[in-house]
Amino acid sequence: MKHRYATVLLAGALLLGGCGTAKQAQPAQVTAAEAVVQAEGAHNATDVMYLQMMVAHHQQGLDMVRLAERKATRAEIRTLAQAIDVTQADEVKLMTGWLQQWSAPATVDHAPSAHADHGGLPATGDEEIAALKQAKGAAFETAFLNLFVAHQHNAVEMAQLETTKGSNAEAKAFAERVRASRADQIKQMLQLMNS
Repeated sequence: MKHRYATVLLAGALLLGGCGTAKQAQPAQVTAAEAVVQAEGAHNATDVMYLQMMVAHHQQGLDMVRLAERKATRAEIRTLAQAIDVTQADEVKLMTGWLQQWSAPATVDHAPSAHADHGGLPATGDEEIAALKQAKGAAFETAFLNLFVAHQHNAVEMAQLETTKGSNAEAKAFAERVRASRADQIKQMLQLMNS
């Protein structure tokens, strides 16, 4: 428990350290996902599908932010990437724990038809990730910010679906926290694009 609390504090410190002046973007909200939280009570197919889709989405996001941690030249972008890394890695543990609790697989069927009722499975294409890996300097930062804004917008859309069609109270509350934190991250990245 102390380790998780320290991890969340570190994420907050990383974001606050990147703030600088009041003219800069405010730090993105960090979602504190505690693995000890249980998603007890009833759940439906939307809850399961949401968590499965978000695990896949988070893993792709982690690949992107870990590139930004190494390749971004601006400290603000590296700081944001580090905070997102900590948060999303913790959220993956939380979501996979809930899926395990529900005896559901953490992997998701990537066939588009399997997700038609849930708005499809948003994913950043392999070509886009490959191009991001090749980009350097300012071109990398521009590509990363553009790609990650779209990526986090997908997270907001999936969270909205869960809050309206899910039934598990913990999963819905988690989705609402994800929606709010990703909306904040998008605002911060849009400001970084224009600075």
